[in-house]
Amino acid sequence: QVQLVESGGGLVQPGGSLRLSCAASRFTLDYYGIGWFRQAPGKEREGVACISNSDGRTRYADSVEARFTISKDFAKNTVYLQMNNLKPEDTAVYYCAADPRETLGCMDYRGMDYWGKGTLVTVSS
Repeated sequence: QVQLVESGGGLVQPGGSLRLSCAASRFTLDYYGIGWFRQAPGKEREGVACISNSDGRTRYADSVEARFTISKDFAKNTVYLQMNNLKPEDTAVYYCAADPRETLGCMDYRGMDYWGKGTLVTVSS
């Protein structure tokens, strides 16, 4: 059974940094679009960053552009999200998700097939 496990969340002060990890097991990320998504209380889940399998490009939400970086370690079958200059509005549960077809693109949560359980990021002083 496909499995994605996120880690690295926690409490951080505004302006701080965190690195989230998403380890995949029982499948190879090489053939999947992979993305990070987040959901704050009372809000819809949104795409944060992704790596497309169709063209290999990375994509970012406007709100995190230049602050967050998504990367993939093929050898470890793991995807990372480096988050710098964190803001209170970045507070959310962060999920990684994978999809082999990217029917709706890698930034649209509605098209992602496999999901981790999420890790909570809280940005507060």
